[in-house]
Formats: sequence, structure tokens, C-alpha cells
Amino acid sequence: MERVMKLASERAVVIFTLDSCCMCHTVTRLFRDLGVNALEHELDNDPKCKEMEKALVKLLGRGPPVPAVFIGGKIVGGTNKVMSLHLSGELVPMIRNAGALWL
Repeated sequence: MERVMKLASERAVVIFTLDSCCMCHTVTRLFRDLGVNALEHELDNDPKCKEMEKALVKLLGRGPPVPAVFIGGKIVGGTNKVMSLHLSGELVPMIRNAGALWL
């Protein structure tokens, strides 16, 4: 859990992903299209992948563990939550408040 939180605070927007996850690609693309330079942490490339997946499930309160989006060091959620925030117009202000978007 400590490692996840440390990584989550490295940049204003951090997305934990798996290379084989199509929803991870979708969420990452959304942030990129919004002009956000998110830090994408691919669990596939992390030697503590399984440990981090367990920590993310605990933080999210459900599985699957990815994508897991953190804004301003705080867990936002997975695909459903991020898309809901985007469609309701709440995502961009969150990103701005975290300092990841200057529009």
C-alpha cells in the first residue's frame, strides 16, 4: 500500500495500468486528449505487481485493480468513475485543481 501511495503522489495525475487492459488504454487516452501529461505506471513492468494489485483492489474497494486513477495524490477510481466524472463535467476541474491542466 505504501508503494502505491508513494507512486500516486509523484505527479498530479497518476494512472496504474496493465498493458493487456483495453480500459486502461481508454482512460489513458482520455487524459492525453484532455492535454494531461499523466504518469502511467504499468504494473506489468513492476516486480511487485501482485502486491500492488492487491493494494489497488483494497483502495478501490473492488476488482479489477486497473485502471486506477489518482488525481492530486487521491484515489479517484476506475473507468466507470472517471468516465462519469468526465461526462458530468467534474473531471476537468479536478485536474485543474491538481495543477495538471492550465486551460
